[in-house]
Amino acid sequence: MKATVPISIASLKAACSQCNLQELCLPFGMTENEIDRLDELVGTRRKIKRQQHLYRAGDLFEAIYAIRAGSFKTDVLLEDGREQVTGFQMTGEILGLDGISTEFHTCNAIALEDSEVCVIPYGKLEELSRQVEGLQHQFHKVMSREIVRDHGVMMLLGSMRAEERLAAFLLNMSQRFTARGFSAAEFHLRMTREEIGSYLGLKLETVSRAFSRFQEDGLVAVQQKHIRILDIAGLRKLLQHQPSGG
Repeated sequence: MKATVPISIASLKAACSQCNLQELCLPFGMTENEIDRLDELVGTRRKIKRQQHLYRAGDLFEAIYAIRAGSFKTDVLLEDGREQVTGFQMTGEILGLDGISTEFHTCNAIALEDSEVCVIPYGKLEELSRQVEGLQHQFHKVMSREIVRDHGVMMLLGSMRAEERLAAFLLNMSQRFTARGFSAAEFHLRMTREEIGSYLGLKLETVSRAFSRFQEDGLVAVQQKHIRILDIAGLRKLLQHQPSGG
């Protein structure tokens, strides 16, 4: 059973300071009356237990979701029955945009830990964007950021060797944690190495070897899923096709 909790504008403001949807939910320059109307837009929060689906491929597209707490992965089922991870999303980021074009979700969204999302019904978003000046423009900005991120992943998979892919992944996670106000150098990865491999187009053994190499070279310290980046400049050098050590 899906747990939903009513959300007020006061709690919405408090929760949105580190959210990628803050300019969508609370656009700059809005009047108090317009802000009050946003209670119609973000009406509920939904709690999702670890390993539970927020939505599945083929489900009717009804809403987009801002992750208020926790993290998710998205994946698709390949013809041979394997799961292909297509993305990882963390607190403050967005889920559900995959369903806009066809009105059905094209991937699965699964919680990597106990999580909570703000539910933004798409029909209400469209209606309100016609009435609140600037809201549609802000939503297009949000969508554009997601397209740019997806394009970056395509470049990653198309042009990089295994160690470069993992270095780029860790640097990307570091930047995203930093944007949320957390440490850039020390963080906990909620996904498994197998899921990282699926996302990066690498076998599990290749991911494990790359992590081991990074530890031997003094680039990172790894304790299970806990990561400490010891030499961020060294990771960046890998992406410039330069040796990381002397």
